[in-house]
Amino acid sequence: MDFISEKIAEYLSQNSEKEPEILSKLNRETHQKVLQPRMLSGHIQGRFLSLISKIKSPLYILEIGTYTGYGTLCLTEGLAAGGKIFTIDRNEELLKIQNKYFEESGNRDRIVQLTGNAIDILDNLNQTFDLIFIDADKENYIKYFQLVSEKLNPNGLIISDNVLWSGKVVEGENDDEETNTIKKFNRILNDDKKFETVILPLRDGISISRLV
Repeated sequence: MDFISEKIAEYLSQNSEKEPEILSKLNRETHQKVLQPRMLSGHIQGRFLSLISKIKSPLYILEIGTYTGYGTLCLTEGLAAGGKIFTIDRNEELLKIQNKYFEESGNRDRIVQLTGNAIDILDNLNQTFDLIFIDADKENYIKYFQLVSEKLNPNGLIISDNVLWSGKVVEGENDDEETNTIKKFNRILNDDKKFETVILPLRDGISISRLV
């Protein structure tokens, strides 16, 4: 579902910070060589992630769902001195393209790749975080939130992607497990008094939740 017209999307692109060249290259290669390139964060969402990271200046970031590493590199732009981003993905086939651009970025030593089942990894990850980005399989969003909320530092942020799910969240009840999980996930975040949450209609919907 397109939430804005192509003309508005083009206007946003023209009047927002330019996409860095390394990310433009990664964008192109992802569309040329990788399945489901729509999963890429892309220019505007990427600049949004970068800006939030720069405002927060986190020491430790957690990302669930690396894909080809576009969002990873955007979030890395705001890391505090000595900071690291831990990024989880189960697809070993994407490691080659991830590593190519992580090396090219000059931030290879600040990126910790964790490959495998995210729930198992989170269960054994003894680290707390200032900023967490959830952008993986939708069926497990609620479980991810339950696990990562215990690893979030005071005043920390959770950013969740795809929370409007192509507009399906407003189409009424259905048998689509992913849609129903996203709808429940959004309600859980909004009802949780430990968090302040706002949903923005950016691309497929993105929410920001602050631990109060």
